[in-house]
Formats: sequence, C-alpha cells, structure tokens
Amino acid sequence: MRTTIHRNRRATAAVALTAVLALTATACGDDGSAGAGGEGSGKGTITFWDNNGGVRTPVWTKIIAEFEKKNPDIDVKYVPIPITDVQSKYDTAIAGGGLPDVGGVGTAYLANMVAQGALEPVGDRIEGSALKGKLSEQMAESVRSAGGRGDEMYSVPTSANQGTLWYRTDLFEAAGVEPPTTWDAFYTSAEKLTDAKSNEFGFTIRGGAGSVAQALDMMYAQSGIDSFWNGDRTTVNDPKNVEALEKYVGLYKKATPEADLNNDFAKMVAQFGQGKIGMLLHNLGSYPDHVKAFGADKIKGIPLPPSAEGSPRTIVSNPVDGLGLFKSSKNKTAAWKFIEFAASHEMNSLWNEEAGSIPANTDASGDAWIAEAEPVKAAMESLNDPGTKVVQLPYYLPDWNSISKADSEPDFQKLLLGEMSAKEFADKLADKFNAAQEEWKQQQ
Repeated sequence: MRTTIHRNRRATAAVALTAVLALTATACGDDGSAGAGGEGSGKGTITFWDNNGGVRTPVWTKIIAEFEKKNPDIDVKYVPIPITDVQSKYDTAIAGGGLPDVGGVGTAYLANMVAQGALEPVGDRIEGSALKGKLSEQMAESVRSAGGRGDEMYSVPTSANQGTLWYRTDLFEAAGVEPPTTWDAFYTSAEKLTDAKSNEFGFTIRGGAGSVAQALDMMYAQSGIDSFWNGDRTTVNDPKNVEALEKYVGLYKKATPEADLNNDFAKMVAQFGQGKIGMLLHNLGSYPDHVKAFGADKIKGIPLPPSAEGSPRTIVSNPVDGLGLFKSSKNKTAAWKFIEFAASHEMNSLWNEEAGSIPANTDASGDAWIAEAEPVKAAMESLNDPGTKVVQLPYYLPDWNSISKADSEPDFQKLLLGEMSAKEFADKLADKFNAAQEEWKQQQ
C-alpha cells in the first residue's frame, strides 16, 4: 500500500505545528495563496488531512488503499490531525501556507474557513458527479446553513451524529413503566425510576461542559419550534422553549444525582455505566460504552420524542462532518476524485459503520450493519424523514462556540442551583445570539 502516514513527534505544540505545516507545504506545494490552485492533471500526489486523526486512522487507511487501487495514477498522502487541534491547524495554514488538497471539515468551523476564502464551492461538482441525488438532504441543508453563503455548499457531507435518548430496558421492565417514546412517558419514567435513598435515579443531566447544547436539544424537541430564528431574533427564549427548559432542569436533584452539576459527557456516560440510572441523553458515539456496560439486550437508544402525539419530530442540527476541497490545491481534479470516492455508497457506509454515525450517502440505508445497529437506524430514519423538522443552529456565527459553551455554561449551573430562572437564562442567552447575528449581518 502506498499511503504515507505522517506522525507528529512533538516536544512542544510549536514544534508540532512547524512539522505539520512543513510536511503539507512540501506535499501539495501550497504557498498560502487562495489563487494558487488549479484543476491539475488528475494524476500525481494529493494530501489529505484527517480532522479526527488517530481515532479514524484505521478506516481512512482502508479507504485510501481502495482508492489507490482503483486510481493507480494518484497517491494520497495522509496526515492525521487530532480533533482538538484541527481548527488551529487550518487557521495557521490559511494564514501562512501549507493547506492540503482535501481535508475533513465539520460544520462547527466551516463558516470560519469559508470567510477566509480557503474552500472551493462544491455544489456544481456534486451535481455533475455520481453523488447527485445520493446525499442526505438534511445534512446538505446543514452544510449550506453552516457555510453562511446561501445555497452554496463548501463541503461534501459524509456523516452526522444525533442526540439519542438511551434507556435501560431491564430497569424499565422491572419498574413496570413505559418506554420513553413520549414526553409524558419520559418524565413519568424519570420519577418512578428514582429512589434517592438507594442511589437510584431516573435520569442523569449534563451540568458541566456541553450542558447548553444538550439543553437546546431538550428545549426544541419538547416545544416543537422548528426554527432557531424568527426574523433576526432567536427563538431560544420563546415562552414554549422557556417552559420546556423549566421542566428539563426541574429534574435536577429530584430525578438525577446531585453530582450531575459538574457532569461533562465522560462523567455522565461513566456514571450511567455504573448501572443505577434509567436514562441518559447523549449522541450515538457512546453506544459501544453502553453495550460494554450492560449488553445489547439491556440498552436501547431512540430519538427524542416529538413535541406531541401526531406532531412532527423536531431535532436540532448536530455538526455534520464532511470533506472540503481547498482552493489552493493545484490538482483539484485528483482531489475531487478522492472526495467522490470517499463519499460513495460503499466507502461512506464503511466509514460510518466503524464510526457509529449516520451515513450521508442515502444508498447506505439498506446496508446490513444499519439494520443490526438499531440506534443508528432509528436516528437515520428520523433525520431523513421528510416530516422531521431540523432546527439549523447558527454554526456560521463566529461567536457560536463561545456563546454556547464558556459564556453560558456557568449560567446553566446557576439555573440548576436555583440562582437563576429559566426565563432569565433563556433571555440572557438570546441577547448574546441576537447581538452576534446582528454583528454577523453587518459584516456580510
């Protein structure tokens, strides 16, 4: 196999950055100029940055080997970038040179890269390729929305995650309560499965890092509000969302452990795995942990219920992973061949099977592994259901991450502790989003 895997050997972060940039500058000849690229010959060497290097290296190694077998005139140089470093790597390479031909690009930071002129539009290429009509429309819409440039697409979606309500089937059966397929059943189950004296609880809430994202999941799913914006004002503090937030945080200490105040995802999943908690909200990625802890027959994962019986399901958009074609590439023809191949039915299915995510290529929906992975199948069907309403979160806002994380997570803890009301929290969060939206529009 001709795949080259460049491994970072670093004593300091600065050395790592220099090493990676030197590698990629040599590999693709990028001088940092967005206008330096070209279609190229469709042969030769291209460089690919994996935005979750290490974790996804084995599956990308397989995909690259298959690609090179089918395209003997193209070599792929593979560079694994740790997921925690990828944004800073791209920003530094955009400023100083050394961008790859192809890179993994998630919607959480897509707008930043589009604004810097780093990515090639791929809408026309998709329309003229075998991918036309094969990509999940919901994921494509998330990519369009996150790019912040109207209907243009600046990456090819490959996968998505989704908030999943995990529940212990054995605990539900023992307590004689219904599966949490409605909101009434969810809250009733949380109460009935709780016996604080025995350290048994119906739910575990996320009170630490990542708490606001999970709260938004719960708010919009219960309220049924299907848009983040009403004009240029956010719907975060709509009375229906405030009411939903009140019910959600009302579970804290009544049907959840008190220690949940500081839960990040790792603590929350670990606590759930100890065996005395009935339900957990987390994405599909924790499925292997649950199966390891309980066995596949004692755990189920389902999408959050619709706001009311007979109503469409409402879910917030999760970041969509994808593959970006860089403007500075001097061999876009070869680079596009690789993207098209990686997003094809067989390869996209392989990647998502190993990642435990929802495939973007809809032809994968009938593959055997999806039928066997019930939570993934349920999530995929709900996402691709034409009736499902997806609330597109404004990942295009430069302040999205700071507002939804560091700026608001301490307030969420105050909310759990009763030091702030649900309305106060939602109004404060809304003010931040409204100001960020106004600033963004002024800059367009």
